[in-house]
Amino acid sequence: MFNLANKLTLLRMLLVPLVIVLLYFEGPVTCVLATLAFIAASITDWADGYVARRNNMVTSMGKFLDPLADKVLICSVLIMFCTLGWAEAWVVILIVCRELVVTGLRAIAIDEGIVLAADRYGKLKTVLQIAAIIPMLLHYPYWGVRLWPIGEIILYLALIMSVVSCVNYCYGFYRKVAAKNAAE
Repeated sequence: MFNLANKLTLLRMLLVPLVIVLLYFEGPVTCVLATLAFIAASITDWADGYVARRNNMVTSMGKFLDPLADKVLICSVLIMFCTLGWAEAWVVILIVCRELVVTGLRAIAIDEGIVLAADRYGKLKTVLQIAAIIPMLLHYPYWGVRLWPIGEIILYLALIMSVVSCVNYCYGFYRKVAAKNAAE
């Protein structure tokens, strides 16, 4: 049940409070530390999937915990960005709502015996979110370079991909439910 892949996922979830506390005491040094913790958590997202597939450790718990850990990490940091005034609330609200909609659809699909697997749009959305958050965490002008505007631009791209992937999940859900009903 708690194999190495699931432990990596749990580590990701345990790193979330550390990132949030470091952001709460916002400053140049704590933002660097928060960035390092966020990067470590993001690496576990790749590592847990790699370990699970490579070592045949895919479990129902992992299928549940992995996307949950992703959502907790990304949404927590983005909500903290709103608190700090680093991100527009409407952008974060749309991203968080997308996560809730897709999670709800997946729960309904499971109840109907339908699998809504992660698709390329959802994966690209996650990559863009991570790519946006890292420079936004490093928003201080380190070595004379301001990375925050790069992160903000990528966050808007992540928002667009969030909407696209949400529409795609909704359409996929509708198609699978229609096919199931037609077969019955």
